[in-house]
Amino acid sequence: MQFEDLRLFVATVQAGSFTAAADKLGLSKQYVSRRTMALEEALGVRLLNRTTRRLSATDLGQTLYERAVKIQEDLDDACELVCSQSQVLRGTLRVAAPMTFGTMYLGPVLPLFMQQHPGLQIDLDLNDRRVDLVAEGYDMALRGGAMEDSSLIARPLMPVGLIACASPDYLARHGTPATPQDLAHHACLVFGHDRHPVWNFIVDGKPFALPVQSQLRANNAEVVRDAAIAGAGIGYLPNFTVQPALADGRLAPVLQPYHRPDSAVYAIYPQHRQASRPVQAFIEFLRAHLARGG
Repeated sequence: MQFEDLRLFVATVQAGSFTAAADKLGLSKQYVSRRTMALEEALGVRLLNRTTRRLSATDLGQTLYERAVKIQEDLDDACELVCSQSQVLRGTLRVAAPMTFGTMYLGPVLPLFMQQHPGLQIDLDLNDRRVDLVAEGYDMALRGGAMEDSSLIARPLMPVGLIACASPDYLARHGTPATPQDLAHHACLVFGHDRHPVWNFIVDGKPFALPVQSQLRANNAEVVRDAAIAGAGIGYLPNFTVQPALADGRLAPVLQPYHRPDSAVYAIYPQHRQASRPVQAFIEFLRAHLARGG
C-alpha cells in the first residue's frame, strides 16, 4: 500500500466521484479508479459503495478515510514545522470565498500576494455555498455575518452591512415601504441559502426578525442585485455588492433607519490551522489591503 493511494482515496471520498477527484488532482479518471481499486485489493476490503450517480464510503472506508485525513493533516503540520525554520512560505493554501467578494476584492490583490510568496500555491474556490472546511480539506474560508461553528477560529477582515434597496422604477410603481412590516406587501428578492429566509432589522432599538416570501431566492448576491435593478422587487444585500448601483441611481435605499448594525467579513479556519504560516500570512495581507480598500 502506498501513501499516494491513501491521498487519492481521500480525494475521491471528498469529491464523491472518480471524475471529480481526477479533475481536482489533474489526473485521469482511470488512474484514480485503478489506484483506489488497488488499495481495496491490498487491504482485502471494499472501501467504496459505487452507484451510477455517486460514490460513498462503506463503514470500513469511512474509518480509513477519517484516519487518512488525520495522517495527511499530521504530515502537513510536520512540513509546516520544518518550513517555519525558513522565511520562505511553501506548499498549497486552499481558500474558499463567496463569488462576488472574491471577484471584487481578492482578484485585484492576489497577484501581489503571489509575488511576495512565489513558493506558495494558491487554490482559490469561489463558491457561494458554505463549505465544510475540515471535511473538504480547506485551510481557511472567508465568510460574512455571525459565525455558527464555535470550533472554528474567526478573525475580522473588513466591516460589511446589509442595505435594503430597489430600483426607482419599482418604488414608483409599488410605493416605498415605511417600516419592515410593510415588506409583506412587496416583492422581496432573497439572497441566501435558507429555505425559510428571515430578514433582520432593528425596530424600536430591538432586533426584529421578519420572515419573507419571495419569487426569487439565490445564493449569489449579483443575481439578486441585478433582479432588483431590473425592477423585480426589493433586495437586502451586502453593501459592497450594491454601492455602485446606489451611486449611479440604478438602486435606491429603503428602510435605512431599520438596517441592523454593520457586521464583518471574517477569515475563518480550523483550530489545527492556527499555527499555519501561510494561513496567518494571507490573513495579515488581506487585513492590510482590505483596510485601505484593496
